[in-house]
Amino acid sequence: MKNYKRLLILLLPYKKTLIIGSVFLITASATNLAVPLYIRNLVDIVMVEKNLDHLNSIALAISALFLVQLICQTIHNYLFDVTEKRVIADFRIKLFDHLHKMSVSYFVKRRTGEVMSRMTNDVTTIENIVTDLPATAIQQSIRLLGGVIIIIYMNWKLTFMILVLAPALALFARFFGRKLKKLSTEIQDKLAISTTILEESISCYQIVKSFVRDHLESKRFSKAIEESFNSARKRVIISAFFGPSIGFIAFSTSLVLLWYGGREVITGQISPGELIAFILYATIIAGPMGSFARMYTRLQEGLGASKRLFEFLDTQSDVQSLPNAQAMPKVSGRIEFDDTHFYYQKNREVIKGVSFTVESGQTIALVGPSGAGKTTLIRLLHRFYDPTQGEIRVDGIPLKNVELSSYWEQIGIVPQETILFGDSIEMNIKYAKEDATEEEIVAAAKAANAHAFIMECPDQYKTIVGEKGIRLSAGQRQRIAIARAILKNPSILILDEATSALDNESEVLIQEALERLMKNRTSIVIAHRLSTIHNAEKILIMDDGSIIESGTHSELMNQKGLYHRLYTLKNLELEARNCKEIDTFT
Repeated sequence: MKNYKRLLILLLPYKKTLIIGSVFLITASATNLAVPLYIRNLVDIVMVEKNLDHLNSIALAISALFLVQLICQTIHNYLFDVTEKRVIADFRIKLFDHLHKMSVSYFVKRRTGEVMSRMTNDVTTIENIVTDLPATAIQQSIRLLGGVIIIIYMNWKLTFMILVLAPALALFARFFGRKLKKLSTEIQDKLAISTTILEESISCYQIVKSFVRDHLESKRFSKAIEESFNSARKRVIISAFFGPSIGFIAFSTSLVLLWYGGREVITGQISPGELIAFILYATIIAGPMGSFARMYTRLQEGLGASKRLFEFLDTQSDVQSLPNAQAMPKVSGRIEFDDTHFYYQKNREVIKGVSFTVESGQTIALVGPSGAGKTTLIRLLHRFYDPTQGEIRVDGIPLKNVELSSYWEQIGIVPQETILFGDSIEMNIKYAKEDATEEEIVAAAKAANAHAFIMECPDQYKTIVGEKGIRLSAGQRQRIAIARAILKNPSILILDEATSALDNESEVLIQEALERLMKNRTSIVIAHRLSTIHNAEKILIMDDGSIIESGTHSELMNQKGLYHRLYTLKNLELEARNCKEIDTFT
């Protein structure tokens, strides 16, 4: 119930609306309780007194009660249903905002489909228990308590027969409610697996087609759906038995009441109208009893989903601003790594005591074999992770002491694999600066050598690039990413293999754009094509998480170490590739 209380807290901003709706709900429920009393009089007038005038007046009074009930119930339904939709919308936004507060490590440890399932399936499951359940509880409580008070006054013997039903229903609901809660959590977990497979199949569609693995993906998805179906079927079995069982208990009680009440009418102990009214009240009372039992099972299902959601909301980012963190002032770009260590898993250190300094406005290059730790070092500088030991400083200020967003506003990255948003080219460039003018966007595109191809697109800057920029070539996507970085105008720039896997023409255009981007700012370059970093003022060679060499290109070549070996191998590969291309052409 702790999680359910947390859900109810979401209603506080709308308490005024809910109070008004509750007033109409109480009025409608009270009206419903008054109807059997008028029906009792109606029956006695028809069967005993046979008074036509009284019959007409009572019929009109009952009609008025039904009209009041209709109006009040309609207003209540509208106010509560709209509030429910608003609360769920707020909750979705809250989840989304929390999602963007999580550090990179959270997404590394979880699959995208699992996160999406929590944001969609789990929220849908709890939707009907936020306002509908409290409203139903209020309505049914009024009917139950009011009905019990009235029938005790009318006939305490018959009342005792009805109240015997309550403990049986409570035990029945508790037993099946626990089972439904467990199954609900199990179903959500299995739906998350199927959502993950669906997301992966769509995002990796070209790979699936290329390797002709449609049948494999279908098999994976079908298996996940079947497992979800089997759990859902168990829930259906319980639900299918639970509803009719409640009905059977209620009807059995009604039959006993009719039998006993009929005897009372025959012996003259009560009037026919009193019997009818009593049965109507018994029905009113039995309704809440069955409703409470069903509400309990619905609550258990909702709590299973809410547990997963609040586990997510209670998860804190591994990297976050300290309570006393100060905003990062405008930086000049001096970077210091001081005996920095880092690991993803405790038994395997990835960065091992790295120390170096980059002066403001300087360009350095990180070089090394795959797995040397280059990308991890960049993630530490970007503060996607915090070092497990040591310190990173910018302009002499430890990064852990500054407010995250104020630092991220001053650092930019052009990644190897550029992913764009499925919107327009203009939106993707403007993403770096929300209030950018059209002139600033065009200027950034021109500086990135992107303006020419943009103007050739059907809708120019309004052209939709498709999901992740799929409608553009790799070189075009990269130039838009560079334009975005130029528009941001960061003090520190990171280039993560920004020219790898591009054709020669695209590489030339992008290299020109990068040179403009790197001018007058601190730049750190990761490059597989070693020919692109000749002009770096310092080259750091990494291997197995440590810096083993440093210097300029000529100094490192003279050392005949790892850099010399990597550079020589790259040149040999390039020569072999060029010879192969010439042979193919001739």
